[in-house]
Amino acid sequence: MNNWMTAALQPDWPAPVNIRACMTTRLGGLSLAPYASLNLGDHVGDVPATVAANRALLRAQLPAEPAWLKQVHGIAVVDAAAPDLGVPEADASVSRVAGAVCVVMTADCLPVLFTRRDGMAVGAAHAGWRGLHAGVLEATAARLGDGHELMAWLGPAIGPAAFEVGEEVRAAFLAHDGAAAAAFRPGKAAGKWWADIYLLARQRLAAIGIQQVYGGGLCTVSDAARFFSYRREQTTGRMAALIWRTA
Repeated sequence: MNNWMTAALQPDWPAPVNIRACMTTRLGGLSLAPYASLNLGDHVGDVPATVAANRALLRAQLPAEPAWLKQVHGIAVVDAAAPDLGVPEADASVSRVAGAVCVVMTADCLPVLFTRRDGMAVGAAHAGWRGLHAGVLEATAARLGDGHELMAWLGPAIGPAAFEVGEEVRAAFLAHDGAAAAAFRPGKAAGKWWADIYLLARQRLAAIGIQQVYGGGLCTVSDAARFFSYRREQTTGRMAALIWRTA
């Protein structure tokens, strides 16, 4: 019996009553190792028919087919309700139409879900460090309204005890905002740093006026039972963070 919904994470946030959101885990699907079991990525080497079956399990519990994206670590944002959207190269989507499902896939990168506080629009963004630095969260929020009108939820991502980066990553974030220094601590070797992607995201969101930020703290790398992790396994599946309006 499929139980992906039982295993899925439900954002703990005071979203409007017409907003639905969830984050899948690796549990409840049909894929075999190393993609076991609810792999939703069709670009990672899994059997295409199995990925399609996993997506069908997902779709059965949703109001529409999710607006899948070809994620490229950029800042492009598309309208999930656009007709003939296809599978665009983008790393975020938004919607003001009831029933249109915004989705991003991750396996260590940070998924961020957005909703307007009045429930009139939603969005989803894929924020690896490149997209986060380039401004994918700001670009998504700009399509939804002023920061004080929004709230955000941070889904599972690579945690600060697992995300080691080079000096160039730290330097890039500090060049944008010196306060980003608080999100880095010295790594195991010279020129290496442990990065807190959750804190970096919170700083970016706060800078555009989004004070209601929830979630964060779940590490995809350390929880192999629940989450796919590219850093841990390289060959692995993808999870999905989804959000939509019911009315």
